Amino acid sequence: MADPKGFLNHGREVAKSRPVDVRLKDWNEVYVPGSLLPIISKQASRCMDCGIPFCHNGCPLGNLIPEWNDYAYREDWTEASERLHATNNFPEFTGRLCPAPCEAACVLGINQPPVTIKNVEVSIIDKAWDSGDVKPQAPERLSGKTVAVIGSGPAGLAAAQQLTRAGHTVAVYERADRVGGLLRYGIPEFKMEKRHINRRIEQMRAEGTRFRTGIEIGRDLKATDLRKRYDAVVIAAGATTARDLPVPGRELKGIHQAMEYLPLANKVQEGDYVTSPISAEGKHVVVIGGGDTGADCVGTAHRQGAASVTQLEIMPRPGEERNPNQPWPTFPMLYKVTSAHEEGGERVYSVSTTHFEGDEDGNVQWLHLSEVEFIDGKLTPKPGTERKIPAQLVTLAMGFTGTDRENGLVEQFGLELDERGNIARDADFATNVPGVFVAGDAGRGQSLIVWAIAEGRSAARGCDRFLTGASELPAPIRPTDRSLMV
Repeated sequence: MADPKGFLNHGREVAKSRPVDVRLKDWNEVYVPGSLLPIISKQASRCMDCGIPFCHNGCPLGNLIPEWNDYAYREDWTEASERLHATNNFPEFTGRLCPAPCEAACVLGINQPPVTIKNVEVSIIDKAWDSGDVKPQAPERLSGKTVAVIGSGPAGLAAAQQLTRAGHTVAVYERADRVGGLLRYGIPEFKMEKRHINRRIEQMRAEGTRFRTGIEIGRDLKATDLRKRYDAVVIAAGATTARDLPVPGRELKGIHQAMEYLPLANKVQEGDYVTSPISAEGKHVVVIGGGDTGADCVGTAHRQGAASVTQLEIMPRPGEERNPNQPWPTFPMLYKVTSAHEEGGERVYSVSTTHFEGDEDGNVQWLHLSEVEFIDGKLTPKPGTERKIPAQLVTLAMGFTGTDRENGLVEQFGLELDERGNIARDADFATNVPGVFVAGDAGRGQSLIVWAIAEGRSAARGCDRFLTGASELPAPIRPTDRSLMV
């Protein structure tokens, strides 16, 4: 363990953010580079001898948090990186993007601010990259088996890396023009710079993983043909069918799904455009949806020079303390202020959009809304609360309803779906089609990046067992346990 008195001697300190007026001028990550290293050893020392580390259970990956906290406290960065990579293929992704359910489950967090697990994690992996500790791990021998992985998000990448290291020949198919899935085109640059993806891809290429971009299975290549080419298939295509808002005026120009808006901003950073074809510059922007994707739209609109930004959420404002029905160590729904919210804009809760109003050219100009309240367990409009707000650009960030059904992938494979519309699978992540496995949002539904990586690893093990009869890959911590997660 780390310093037995660390949690008594040191308070919680987190990464410092760059001033708002500075970071709004660029798209770089919001945090001050190098601000964590001077404090991270003391922060790691706050990990106490709690007896039962509930942080293990709070993390779907089962990360060995007390172990790498101890190494970070002792500044043994090489061993810390080894323990971190034992359960997590991409800690630089989770250390930047995960909402840290491990911290919600930290024993210290019962009556004190929890350990800054997420900050320790990202410090370890950044130090490992800087010192050259992250190297390709090519297999010693090849199995002669081939695997196709559909999708290059965190689930697909994790599955591909695990299977490649097990000796199989793996090709990752990505329908976009670059590898990374939502990591590449859904996460804004200011949350995670894409150089972190690029160097992982180069590591995976050096290990033997092959990447095929610009190919959509079901459209560009039939699923039946893919099955003939490979001994096994892992589907990690995500849950990309966005929830829509069928109200009058939805057809007006200027109303877009978040995943129509965000990728274009990222393509500007990749050099594909000088300015985004869908820009918030000078416009009154309304973001519908109060989650992380909505916050990404808010931060993007700020950097594009929006005249105003308003974020709408149909649910009531969460509290700042744990609700009694969300006791420790479960992951609580709390009021959260992200870096995007620090940068300005207004957040409005308990409201529902009734319709949109446009100008004579068919461009959206106003959004009409009303307040809502729970009556008999159902959200109901409150009479007399109707009003309208200016809206020249509207982004819909209301979540996703399942995997893409329009490209033919599900039908061509002959896959069964569960009651939620996700691809059905068993405890080994196998679908009803022999040799076809599913991981991540495509099988689980919209979820967290840690769940995506955990499921990618677990699906890889199931796939490896199918190919070889007995898997040498690490057993998943608990592939189907959802008791502590949202």
